[in-house]
Amino acid sequence: MVVPRLEEAGVAVWPCAGVVGRELLSPSPANGNSGAPSGSRFVGRRLDLGASMHTIYCDYNATTPLDPEVRSAMWPFLTEIWGNPSSLHQYGRRARAALDEARERAAAVLGAKPSEIIFTSGGTESVNLAVLGAARALRDRGRHLITSAVEHHAVLEAMAHLERHEGFRVTRLPVTREGFVEPERLAAAFEPDTVLVSIMAANNEIGTLQPVPALAALCRERGVWFHTDAVQFFGKMPFTSVRDLGADLVSLCAHKFHGPKGAGLLYVRSPLRVQPLLFGGPHENENRAGTENLPAIAGLVAAMERFLRPPVFDPARLQSLTDSLAAELLSIPGVHLLSPRTARLPNTLAVAVEDLDSVTLVAGLDLEGVCASAGSACSAGAMEPSHVAMALGVPPQVAAGLVRFSLGRDNTPDDVPRIAEAFRRVVERARTCG
Repeated sequence: MVVPRLEEAGVAVWPCAGVVGRELLSPSPANGNSGAPSGSRFVGRRLDLGASMHTIYCDYNATTPLDPEVRSAMWPFLTEIWGNPSSLHQYGRRARAALDEARERAAAVLGAKPSEIIFTSGGTESVNLAVLGAARALRDRGRHLITSAVEHHAVLEAMAHLERHEGFRVTRLPVTREGFVEPERLAAAFEPDTVLVSIMAANNEIGTLQPVPALAALCRERGVWFHTDAVQFFGKMPFTSVRDLGADLVSLCAHKFHGPKGAGLLYVRSPLRVQPLLFGGPHENENRAGTENLPAIAGLVAAMERFLRPPVFDPARLQSLTDSLAAELLSIPGVHLLSPRTARLPNTLAVAVEDLDSVTLVAGLDLEGVCASAGSACSAGAMEPSHVAMALGVPPQVAAGLVRFSLGRDNTPDDVPRIAEAFRRVVERARTCG
């Protein structure tokens, strides 16, 4: 898979630690450009570093390519079935029938009732609807919420908003060195007015698989609602039914398993109801105002049917690849393992390089033809160390060098030595230049 690298996006990148230029590239001046690497040339607004190389994509936790069959399933809703599902005429009725069928199919994949499915614009909206919608629905019962220190920012920022602006109190549970929320800590954190707990099923940065059924059971015993952000779980881990998780609210996102961006859903266990975030018409059973995005919903459902049961990310194959990659990377001096050795997403490996920064490492890998991530894609522009790494108790000089490799269906055993060799070159070059 050949993809544009950083320089093609208008970011000047020199292959050396600490020399990652943020300025936009400009056309070549008449007398050349002394700041560019030797042998490079400016072409338009990108730095041409020579012939295109084979690129290894290792950022499947950020997003996945749209599957051709999923794209085909979306096409009729961009061409033929274009009516508004709320309209009473034949175009609207045809769209409504398709929407109802999509909800039934999504529910069938999850082992849920159609009435328990709310279609959303993606994972962030699903999480916000769960956290904000549940907290507001329950505010008369209590104002105490519980989450963990390693959640996705969609959860953390929603909780922070409730804390700052709506009179809620939030307990953020610490985690173990491998990122686990211990059930004993959750049990000790409940207060008489606790109404909602939100703990992710799988961590997007380091891959930790939380003991969600055990955590959910503690909440159920106390009549506390439990939400799990399962955006990274579905498509990577086997399951029989969404009810296996034991959660009252479950978030899911299509583009994490070869579906379209802008599509997700929230499972809300019957008979619970959340307060809507959007106001207008009675769409989504009065849970989410706004005309439904049928092309995206069609793609979401097609991807769910194709890629969730069994998971498109083959656990056994990818576990073998990431185990081999870990052995290679940890042989490099100064490289630390951040992912847990067990109970982690099989495709996910996070390491950190002492005294180097993530941006330099990821930019260097990109120049080597390896696409990796500095943790969460939603925080990739941030210069602060990963909040997940810091929550593990990792020293700042180590946390600042986090690099996540998340493999997928197109990766092969031949990729492992290439990734490892590229990483070794990047680390050595960065240390030499630093």
